[in-house]
Amino acid sequence: MRILVIGLGVQGIKRVKVAGSDVSATVDPQNPSADFKLIDDVPLNAYDAAIVCTPDLEKLRIIRYLLVNDKHVLVEKPLWAGSKFDLKGLAALLTEKSNLVLKTAYNHRFEPNFIEMKNLIQSGELGKLYSCRMFYGNGTAELVRNSEWRDKGAGVLSDLGSHLLDTCFFWFESNDFNFKTLASNNYENLSPDHVIISSESPLPRIELEMTLCMWRNHFTCDIIGSEGSAHIESLCKWGPSKFTHRRRIFPAGKPLETEIVQSMDDPTWKLEYENFRTSIEVGKKDTLDKDIWLYDTLKELEKFIVV
Repeated sequence: MRILVIGLGVQGIKRVKVAGSDVSATVDPQNPSADFKLIDDVPLNAYDAAIVCTPDLEKLRIIRYLLVNDKHVLVEKPLWAGSKFDLKGLAALLTEKSNLVLKTAYNHRFEPNFIEMKNLIQSGELGKLYSCRMFYGNGTAELVRNSEWRDKGAGVLSDLGSHLLDTCFFWFESNDFNFKTLASNNYENLSPDHVIISSESPLPRIELEMTLCMWRNHFTCDIIGSEGSAHIESLCKWGPSKFTHRRRIFPAGKPLETEIVQSMDDPTWKLEYENFRTSIEVGKKDTLDKDIWLYDTLKELEKFIVV
């Protein structure tokens, strides 16, 4: 598999490292270490697939170019476009190019404890699910503020919020949510750097809080059900990451508790890349249904944020 990495910012450099010897060339108009400045300059016979790590507004044009020229694509989240019509047009092109794989990269799906949580939810051991609360915070407010393109639009909502919304889709295998904005703040940035959103019905109730002003990077999740609860504390990249399953005692009492602690370097980038390669090998295609739902949800939430 010969991989072209497009965009050598923070994410692109990570992708080059993970793809290793698969990388046949890199593209970036600003980074002098790139092999090419423009994707049009790269010979089409030099690569089989591409990883797109560009600013959001450039993604659609580049993906179209790649699909038209029969290249598989892994694109950094979120898959953004000027309009829902543009995304549907891309979906139609993907249907036409039935032999190609297009995936949007949401690496947290490969967090070991996120997989534990999904398996527990699917098992039914938590019973009827009442609520899910997630908090995701990092300390990148100044880095975003100093970026030429990141401190715009919905800010942390599209950045970290897209991860959290995708996680809801991943765990609950549903997009039957009704998210509203509870709070939006611009503490240090032009775009929102702290947002809280929630979906009150149907169950489980979901509340998602995200911020760029958490000076110690952190993630927490609490899911409460009729038969017990489940909890995640931290991600592997900030490790250790802890998963706790508590089994309810009736009528009351200290729950039976199982705990898993993951102490490892972040495995998600490698696992996601391997998943991309495997999808190409076995011809496993994704649709853009989730991306279109995410687009609709983020666009609706943007109407109520402080900019």
